Amino acid sequence: MARLMKDELFEAQLLRTIGYAPYGGADAGECLAVAQRVAGTNLASWHDAWAAAAERLTTAAAASAAAGQAASARSGFFRAANYFRTAGLFAMGAPVDPRLTEAHRREVESFRRGAALLALPPEIVAIPYEGSSLPAYYFRAAADGAARPTVILTNGYDGTAEELYFTNGAAALERGYNVLAFDGPGQGSMIIDRGVPFRPDWEHVITPVVDYLLTRPDVDRDRIALIGLSFGGYLAPRAATAEHRLAACVCDCGPYDLFDTVARRLPGPLARQLPDGSPALLRLLDRLVRLVMNKPTAGWAMRRNLMVHGLSAPLEYFRIAPQYSLKGIEDRIQCPTFVCSAEGDDLSVDAEKFYDALACPKRYYRFTTAEGAGQHCESGARALFHSHAFDWLGRVLDLDSTGAQVAGPRDAPKRDPRARGDQMAAGSTATSSAF
Repeated sequence: MARLMKDELFEAQLLRTIGYAPYGGADAGECLAVAQRVAGTNLASWHDAWAAAAERLTTAAAASAAAGQAASARSGFFRAANYFRTAGLFAMGAPVDPRLTEAHRREVESFRRGAALLALPPEIVAIPYEGSSLPAYYFRAAADGAARPTVILTNGYDGTAEELYFTNGAAALERGYNVLAFDGPGQGSMIIDRGVPFRPDWEHVITPVVDYLLTRPDVDRDRIALIGLSFGGYLAPRAATAEHRLAACVCDCGPYDLFDTVARRLPGPLARQLPDGSPALLRLLDRLVRLVMNKPTAGWAMRRNLMVHGLSAPLEYFRIAPQYSLKGIEDRIQCPTFVCSAEGDDLSVDAEKFYDALACPKRYYRFTTAEGAGQHCESGARALFHSHAFDWLGRVLDLDSTGAQVAGPRDAPKRDPRARGDQMAAGSTATSSAF
């Protein structure tokens, strides 16, 4: 794929932003015009260019709304929300940068103004959670009040509940699913506004979300699925190891073991000292990582990592990373599970190993560069991901293309040579092996 920007990280995040165009979150030409105004690896230039574009869109959308042009207003507010998110992205770090706080505030405001103009606006929900609450949106697929299959969307390190509408929410809604999108610890407003960091035992986050959904008469309690994106591709299956009311789980480009993932990015002799090896070599590693952290784009990932985990030093991050592992607990996942990786993505490089260790009904798919989906979380090719993931999910939940339960026998699904699985776990009493 031809490069659009000189910096690799800027390029990846530009593609992420453009990739929401099919779902109303971007306009390709608009994004390319903004990218041309970004200077080198200048983070302030990135922020200012995207924030200015979002501000212009907000003004235009407000004018459209005042003129009674709801479709134009909704489109403008949604694109502005995505661009505000993009503007604040590289301001992630500790202490919290005021630009991040403001960009997130504007993202939420713009998204809600756009969502209010949907045919079925979402409910803004506060899910009870450990004496506080999780901020969430509940989208209905239809207004008839019928109990429908529902997907829970969980994010990764730098996503927001608002962004989840574009990553998976809109695609789920058009297929007849209700959608619950939320910020958990370490994510979106939970970390930016409240300072609540990640926790590895995500089952303690998802269980209250499922509890909430089961209070709703418009949710089919037997057809609740969990979709995890990026680091959420670890969080979702971790939750499924203990939350057995889930009917299915989708793991989109998550790490199998966070420590293994981060250790690969370090010089071998120094990585082998983690977590408690030679003090002298660990001090050297700490100094080297801190030097990288001072670089605008090369150091962003670690600055972000420390923020979302509530840490102050790189060595602390390396020491907590082993807590975020699925090794040894894969057999606790009982629900059918879809696992995928992307060819050019080092975060999901061990996804097939995780798949092989699963004992539940399962399917694996590797997205490739040749099909335009080789980037992390299939950036720029979300529609292709949705075709694979939701077609599988529909078969697992016995649903047709509208989200209605299938009545009577169905033809076996066509097999893709790049996909593995569709088998039942050993010892299953099910009569069909096709998912």
